Amino acid sequence: MRLRQRLASLLAENRSVLIFFGLMLVFRSAVADWMYVPSGSMNPTIVEGDRVLVDKAAYGWRIPFTTVRLTRGDDPQRGDIVIFASPEDDETLIKRVVGLPGDTIEMRNERLLINGRELAYAPSAAVADPELPSATRAQEHVYARENLADREHAIMLLPRRTAARSFGPIVVPDGQYLMLGDSRDNSKDSRYIGYVPRDRIVGRAFRVAYSLDAERWYRPRGDRLFAPLD
Repeated sequence: MRLRQRLASLLAENRSVLIFFGLMLVFRSAVADWMYVPSGSMNPTIVEGDRVLVDKAAYGWRIPFTTVRLTRGDDPQRGDIVIFASPEDDETLIKRVVGLPGDTIEMRNERLLINGRELAYAPSAAVADPELPSATRAQEHVYARENLADREHAIMLLPRRTAARSFGPIVVPDGQYLMLGDSRDNSKDSRYIGYVPRDRIVGRAFRVAYSLDAERWYRPRGDRLFAPLD
C-alpha cells in the first residue's frame, strides 16, 4: 500500500515533466527527429559524426510510434535525402533518391543516365577533406558535382575500391524508389538491397544539427552547425 502511495505521489509531483517527455517522444516519432550518421556512405554531403535533422511529416503524417500514415503528403522527389528502413534487414539508412517510379535508370562507369539522358558532371574541389576521417583521406578519392534534376550536389568516388560502377538499364517499379549514396563506391544502397517501397521512407533529412569529430576527442565541428545538406 505504501509503495502505491509513493508511486502516486511521485507521478503527481513529476506530472509536468512526464507530460513534457511524452509529448517530446510523440513529436520525435511523427513530426521531426534527428539521426546520428556513423558511416561514410553519404560523403562528402554528410560525414561521420553528423547529427542530421529529419522532417518526418514531409511525406505524410503518421500515427506516432507506427508506420501507419494519416495523410499521403508529398511524394519523394529526385535529389531528396531520405531516411528509410532497409528492405533487406530493416536497418535505418540514409541515402539520396535517384530513381522515381517508372524511371529508367542506368549507370555506366559511375555516370548516371535517367530516362536515356546522361546527367551533367563537373570536377569539384576537395573542400570536404578536412572533415573526412583519416582512413578515407588516405584512399585515392575524387570529388565531382552531379546535376540531378537541376539540383546540383557533390559526390565522391573511390577508384580503388571494389564497387558496382555500372548497371541497367532498369525500370523502377510503381510505388518504389531507387536510392544511391553520394559516396558511390562506399554505399550499401539500391544496387545491393533493391528498390525501396514508399511506405518504408520515414522522412527527409534537410540540415545538420551538429557534428562531432571522433578523431579529435569528439570536438564539435563548428562549420557544420545547422549547415544545410544541399
